[in-house]
Amino acid sequence: MAETEKKASAPIEVRQKLRITNVRIVSQVFFFGVFLFSVWATWTTRLGGYPVSRILEMDPLVMISTMLSTGYVYRHLGWGILIIAVTLLFGRVFCNWICPYGTLHQFVGWVFNTRKPKERIESNAYKNLYILKYAILTVFLLMAFMGALQIGLLDPICLMYRTFATVVAPAVDMGLDTATLTANGLSLEPKWLQDIKFGPGVGPRIFVGSFWVGLMIFALVGANVILPRFFCRVLCPLGALLGVLSRFSVFRINRDVHKCTDCNLCLTRCEGAADPQSQVRVSECFSCMNCIDDCPEDALSFTAFGLDKKQVVAAPDMSRRKLVFAGIAGLMAYPMVKNHGVNTDENFSPALIRPPGSVEESNFLAKCIKCDQCIKSCPTNVLQPATYDVAGLEGLWTPVMNFEIGHCQLKCTMCSEVCPTGAIRKITVEEKMGKGKFAETGPIRLGTAFFDKGRCLPHAMEIPCVVCEEVCPVSPKAIQTKDVEIKDVYGNVVVLNQPFIVPDLCIGCGICETECPVKDDRAVYVTAVGESRSTERRLLLKHRVQA
Repeated sequence: MAETEKKASAPIEVRQKLRITNVRIVSQVFFFGVFLFSVWATWTTRLGGYPVSRILEMDPLVMISTMLSTGYVYRHLGWGILIIAVTLLFGRVFCNWICPYGTLHQFVGWVFNTRKPKERIESNAYKNLYILKYAILTVFLLMAFMGALQIGLLDPICLMYRTFATVVAPAVDMGLDTATLTANGLSLEPKWLQDIKFGPGVGPRIFVGSFWVGLMIFALVGANVILPRFFCRVLCPLGALLGVLSRFSVFRINRDVHKCTDCNLCLTRCEGAADPQSQVRVSECFSCMNCIDDCPEDALSFTAFGLDKKQVVAAPDMSRRKLVFAGIAGLMAYPMVKNHGVNTDENFSPALIRPPGSVEESNFLAKCIKCDQCIKSCPTNVLQPATYDVAGLEGLWTPVMNFEIGHCQLKCTMCSEVCPTGAIRKITVEEKMGKGKFAETGPIRLGTAFFDKGRCLPHAMEIPCVVCEEVCPVSPKAIQTKDVEIKDVYGNVVVLNQPFIVPDLCIGCGICETECPVKDDRAVYVTAVGESRSTERRLLLKHRVQA
């Protein structure tokens, strides 16, 4: 009779277990949807006050590393405390319930999972390779403490935002730009495509170096085919941080050795390779609950009561010797990152032009996490991820201006609205233009324009052209002309308006360079000299003022 009752209750228990998995899937879909909405809303016509950087601001690794590099927690980064609190309560639930990058990896692993049950069990067993992420975390935090913030290279949330900003968004732009419907022999663009375009007259955007960003994400996600959740288990510094914290978690997986039959079925779908069939590795456990669902004997539970501490490995498998080695690696990495020598006031790249509102360069590099939110929000496509030759390894994928692609709109401050760390401080249009209470300090200068007279049409080729003067947005204009009367090669008397720069008025917006008709190598160009954020990178000893 008892056996019959047990069999009758089994389907109910299975349904109860499956509810846990279903709730987790709903959570993953919800937060991935929030992430996609944040990416979609990071645009001029859609921002509307939405906290589009909230998922980045909830990242405790961003909070802790920027605190180490700057000495304080910026604005909304305190949201990271919420994730720390959740981790101390439930373990690494962030990795498999909230993280959009973790959801992507799990989905890809599920789609391409062709392993047989025995192979799945083997692939989900813990491996010594998994301590690598703790070494990476140690290196990144030590570098941040010394002032070289590089967590954005591998932080999963930064990775996702950077990929969507520079790879996915341009692909969507291009798809929307070319998408058509054919009806009755006519090629028509549907209204719904027009409504969700990025704005009137905005075509597909391009980003320098997006191939390498895309290749990186493709390789990391593709590695799931070789080893399930490869990035999460082996490389993720955020997962490592949460793993260290989860050793103190209140709730955790508990194994009842009296019920366990050592069937190892709990390893079939273990996302974190936490060895639930043996001594559960708390720091590796994602709290996915798959092992609880798959256990036929009800030997596993997620609880804070009756824990068998003998069946738990709480701390990461990181010996003191390995920790010291990781620390030495961090100490060596710091000068290697810094030694490129293009980010100092004495020796800086002329092309290293930062967005308006950017803080002083050394402070900027101590705050920027390479998430490229600012790049995604820029309406003119002028903001680009910096390449190695412009910013060195330390500034790789940080935002820079590329005026051959676009220009900085005079009344746009979008990049300062979305920066989560204060690398680009929040500014107003009034401050950017030097109006009102900012009249005494003047406008924010990004750099200064110069002429290459050997390529300028009026200067070098006796061809009339005043495009740069016409498009200059400041008043009075920073590009002015002087009349020069010459006789051309055909004997005709021609009056040329030869342009020249008034450096006191130039704000380095770059529209002159963007619109210059000499397209291969512009006759007018902007460099970082004279920018407002540095007193050292000056062109003039003193700015002149109108009488």
